[in-house]
Amino acid sequence: MSVPYSVRIAEGPADREACFAVRKEVFVQEQGVAEDLEYDAYDAVAVHVLAVREDGAPLGTGRLLHGAVAAEKTGGDASVGSLGRLAVSREARGLGVGVALVRAIEDAARARGLTAVDLHAQTHALGFYERLGYAPYGPEFPDAGIPHRAMRRVL
Repeated sequence: MSVPYSVRIAEGPADREACFAVRKEVFVQEQGVAEDLEYDAYDAVAVHVLAVREDGAPLGTGRLLHGAVAAEKTGGDASVGSLGRLAVSREARGLGVGVALVRAIEDAARARGLTAVDLHAQTHALGFYERLGYAPYGPEFPDAGIPHRAMRRVL
């Protein structure tokens, strides 16, 4: 089944709330991440992307950190962005929404002059990111009680 959707940079409070609603559905409700861990100070400075159905219903989201805040997460390199909080609602999985969100975040990174994007992937999602050109590095580590690996893609 195909569901028409579009992906855009989240603009304004309504888009931001739509992003947070998808994250709450996926991370808090489905995966059991504590709500106080899911939302953080980075949300205020991140570039958020949003996938919406034709009727405006949110289907997925992700965010890009860049500059000094990204350097805190990428080993001090300000030319590397940090992709995070990628979430696709259950109804939209398998429709290409996750790929479209990752590519939109990479486009936002390029537009800001970044040369690479790092992310912390849940280990069950390593194959998804590898198919998109990301390479894992470093050991597995827990984040919110879920096993993760660091990954990077040069843009």
